[in-house]
Amino acid sequence: MASVKKIYSCTNCGAQYPKWSGRCLECGSWGTLEEEVKDFKSIKEEEQNLVSPADLISLKEVEDKKLSRYLTGISEFNRVLGGGIVPGSLILLSGEPGIGKSTLAAQLANSSSCEEVIYISGEESAVQVKGRFERLKMNLDKFKFISETNVEKIVAAVLKNKAPLVVVDSIQTVYSSLTPTEAGSVSQIRSATVRFLELAKENDISIILIGHITKDGQVAGPKSLEHIVDTVLYLEAEASNGFCFLRSTKNRFGSVNELGVLEMRADGFREIKSPGSIFVETPIEDIPGSVITCVIEGTRPFLADIQALVSKTVFGYPQRKASGFDLNRLAVLSAVISKRTKINLSSQDIILNIAGGLKVSDPSLDLAVCTAIISSHYNINWSRDCVVLGELGLGGELRPVSKIELRLKEAERLGFKQAIIPITEKVGKTKLKLIKIKNLQELVDLVK
Repeated sequence: MASVKKIYSCTNCGAQYPKWSGRCLECGSWGTLEEEVKDFKSIKEEEQNLVSPADLISLKEVEDKKLSRYLTGISEFNRVLGGGIVPGSLILLSGEPGIGKSTLAAQLANSSSCEEVIYISGEESAVQVKGRFERLKMNLDKFKFISETNVEKIVAAVLKNKAPLVVVDSIQTVYSSLTPTEAGSVSQIRSATVRFLELAKENDISIILIGHITKDGQVAGPKSLEHIVDTVLYLEAEASNGFCFLRSTKNRFGSVNELGVLEMRADGFREIKSPGSIFVETPIEDIPGSVITCVIEGTRPFLADIQALVSKTVFGYPQRKASGFDLNRLAVLSAVISKRTKINLSSQDIILNIAGGLKVSDPSLDLAVCTAIISSHYNINWSRDCVVLGELGLGGELRPVSKIELRLKEAERLGFKQAIIPITEKVGKTKLKLIKIKNLQELVDLVK
């Protein structure tokens, strides 16, 4: 016999409760519980046998299909995605306001191998979009524009046209008439995204969703939004040099370790095809506390300029400041230097910076950071034609780093003369003069 009961469901995570409370115990959100009426039908055990079972599919018998991708004219974007846009994929492109999300999405659509693209905007009119596309020198014959925010109407129009690529700007402005809340709410964003996911998977239509972020740097809307989509991309900018970094935090069709480097110009984004040395400052003469190292982002080596400033502390407790480097790791390295060498940093402030706005967490930076600190402490110039690589243990010993030959090959290509590496590294033929050391004390003797 059927029974009707009232329950309270969380609009953020979907958890259900018999009583109302101000906070959801599952996701911790406040004020998200809403009253719902549910019809609970009691099914007897003998009636459960009447339910038809789900179909079982043998994966061995599934026909293999070659995963063809739509290539774009921006190879950096293709690299981050793992080779291009997969047909039927749902991509979320997010970033700060004004960083160029709409510009990048439009350039990708224009340079893609798709013959036709549908551009949907709930934030701009057709006249505004056309003016922006003309400024970017795009092929207007390739685009069809929809100025609509109702997801049901959008899906009907896309199904009628069947374009292989769709751009939605933005997912926070789209709403579903089946969900009785305002556009931009948690439930509306989830409902609209699920509808776009069904559209993409059932019709092999690739969809790029442009998403806003909150003040905390997270994608606006429910966390389930990132679980629904196939790929999550973040566009980050460094205001000091004009470069933008494209990172992937989720990718069902490729690696999430790749980094794309772009440069914003008046006519749109321009890719940096060889960014190995763009983060390295090259002064006329050597300076204390400035050391060059090489980091790996995915499969790509980057040279990084590690800059350290060591000065006597004014207050009773020494300061540790870092930009682009893990502050906790800096504290650990400072403690190892003080313990394993004769250098006393307990009364010294240490300020560390990675030039160019690059943010990395590669353990191979340890030896370069220690070299920069020691060089600044003694105020001794360090050679700019030497690259330093190595991971430091708590006992002051040096440990090998991954992909050492790839790093040294990039340094050799850019004109470096010598490299300091751990003594345990086995390196093939190289033109670099290799200086192998086994512990931190040998590094101090080398700097002095």
